Amino acid sequence: MRTKRWGPLFAVWVLSFPAWGAALFPISAHDIGGTVESPRGPEAGVWVIAETTELPTRFAKIVATDDQGRFLIPDLPSAHYQVWVRGYGLVDSRHVDAKPGERLDLSAVPAPDERTAAAYYPGVYWYSLLEIPKPEDFPGTGEKGNGIPTFMKSQRYWIDTLKNGCQSCHALGSRGVREVPTFFSSLGDGNSFAAWAYRTQAGQAMGYMATVLARLGPEKGLSLFSHWTDRIAQGALPFETPPRPTGLERNAVYTLWDWSSPKHYLHDAISTDKRNPTVNANGLIWGAPEESSDFVPTLDPVRNVASEIRMPYLDPATPSQLAVGKGPSAYWGDERIWDGHTSIHNLIMDEAGRVWFTARIRPAANPAFCRRGSTLPAAQALPLDESFRQLTLYDPSSKTWHLIDTCFSTHHLYFGHDSDNTLWTSAGPPASGVVGWFDSRRYLETGKAQLAQGWTPIVVDTNGNGKRDDYVQQGEPPDPAKDTRVMAAFYGVQPSPVDDSIWGQSMDVGFSRMDQPGYLIRIKPGPDPIHTALAEIYQPPEGAFGPRGVDVDSNGVVWTVLSSGHMASFDRSKCQGPLNGPGAAEGKLCPEGWTLYRFPGPQFRGVDPSGSADHAYYIWVDRFNTLGLGNDVPIACTNGGESLLALVHGQFVTLHVPYPMGFFTKNVDGRIDDPAGGWKGRGLWTTSGTRANFHGEGGKDASPKVFKIQIRPDPLAD
Repeated sequence: MRTKRWGPLFAVWVLSFPAWGAALFPISAHDIGGTVESPRGPEAGVWVIAETTELPTRFAKIVATDDQGRFLIPDLPSAHYQVWVRGYGLVDSRHVDAKPGERLDLSAVPAPDERTAAAYYPGVYWYSLLEIPKPEDFPGTGEKGNGIPTFMKSQRYWIDTLKNGCQSCHALGSRGVREVPTFFSSLGDGNSFAAWAYRTQAGQAMGYMATVLARLGPEKGLSLFSHWTDRIAQGALPFETPPRPTGLERNAVYTLWDWSSPKHYLHDAISTDKRNPTVNANGLIWGAPEESSDFVPTLDPVRNVASEIRMPYLDPATPSQLAVGKGPSAYWGDERIWDGHTSIHNLIMDEAGRVWFTARIRPAANPAFCRRGSTLPAAQALPLDESFRQLTLYDPSSKTWHLIDTCFSTHHLYFGHDSDNTLWTSAGPPASGVVGWFDSRRYLETGKAQLAQGWTPIVVDTNGNGKRDDYVQQGEPPDPAKDTRVMAAFYGVQPSPVDDSIWGQSMDVGFSRMDQPGYLIRIKPGPDPIHTALAEIYQPPEGAFGPRGVDVDSNGVVWTVLSSGHMASFDRSKCQGPLNGPGAAEGKLCPEGWTLYRFPGPQFRGVDPSGSADHAYYIWVDRFNTLGLGNDVPIACTNGGESLLALVHGQFVTLHVPYPMGFFTKNVDGRIDDPAGGWKGRGLWTTSGTRANFHGEGGKDASPKVFKIQIRPDPLAD
């Protein structure tokens, strides 16, 4: 390979002679640009990666080539970089030393065979090789029958359990999962079934993995996983090939920073106030390390500095993740790498740049003010004995923590659009049937958490009189004089920007004694939400299932992602019939409100082809055009496709992050740092979301990353 380099003087000279420079295109003193060719000619739609370890934290930037194989990596901090080419149909090129202001002619390396090429495919292309039990295998016939539990009523619940139970925490198709580590194979004496049994009993997530396996059927699940990895080891290849980036996808610029620790994982990150994305301009990015640590990571993206702040907790008896798990890890041996007490799941920023967290501050048993006999109005209406996660608040200006005790469990949290800055929370699993809220204005004025909180059961107006009445419990015979309580729990939650309704989403429940589909749930609080809140529930249409995550656009249209392999919208204004009365508690009203968009990529063999094997953890709507694809663009976090999928005019734009392989994120948010700065003044922010970064590229040395995604006008824009 012949590499040409000219310094900043050449860049200035090119800019001075546009007639000749147009053929080469200008490269400023802060850019690295050039061309990518292989023996086949210019390589279009491949990625060029520039990475350095000379800044305070590891830094990388990635762009795609245009249709002539040209690339420009803009706005690089001063440092020495390793630059290389990666793309579908290729293997990584030789790394080349470069610094900003240089021009490179890079030689791409075609993959010698299909198997080598497939090593770079997103995980879903491998994951889709997994065999799924046939529809006729359901309901399961139990341990002495087909190995599927009798409570597993249909294939949809089995797929939903696989995706939302396994794939939502681990990137199943990544190399670290589709290839069984030698350590587990040796424990199983070469028996792949035994190796998988050891694998799912390893590390500090073993309890959760055992729970999910019990729902799939332990013998059935292990046999299917071991058969899957055996076939791959024997040469099975994906039956589809991913397309290279085209169109708008080639305009993406991905910037990456290391933060946190290789032993920790991140659940989420926040950069700004969702209601006003100019808040915290150029400020710190904040992370939520869930079970792995009590240290909240931060990133200064201007100075490229990663740091940490320790979250305190209220009660010394708050359980630690150190006490969980006992199986040895193929990566960490007997070392317990997670030591979190605070279970920091989700975080949000308010208009003053304060950061609010759903976090554990004590053991689960609730204090007296939450229980029966309390004078707290919500506790009098519906006493609560336990909450598994509460709230915390960090004020960066005063560097102070607030530990906020809540009677209701918290999971996700979002601010409403009211004058009280009400913080609405989801409970996550289990199906508590409670929606909680917190009056942040009142709390900040008084410091009294008890007086600022409330909660309500999810009650559907099944008697059709338009108001909340006494209710029967779910499963009890209907009473025409009463309403009906639904024992679902918000997993996602989002206040509407167009009215005072609160939208939530509950998960499919296809295990134990419950057979309950997932819903979108609309809560209308009323003047006294504890006693007046009414709910409407909506099931996805026939053939679609498994909602996860929720957001609402500026027109009031609700968006979610489905484990059937779809993005979906629900427009309540399209509903033609009554939304209350008999049958409202089944969630089957207003099928006309739904629109489905199939995720790209392969489907499992033998499963309805109208869906996809891909799966998204959550969805976010870009109401303020922070990415540059327009207002109200919904964006799905597809952790099988290792991409963000943006729906633009009914078509998906695939924003695949190719390095490190195994991109896996659980949510995004967008920030505008400079409203007058064009594409450079805005972007999306997210973080690594897998529980096992070491399953991806880099292994044990891989730290979680912060990702910034921007869309420029064209692939060569500076």
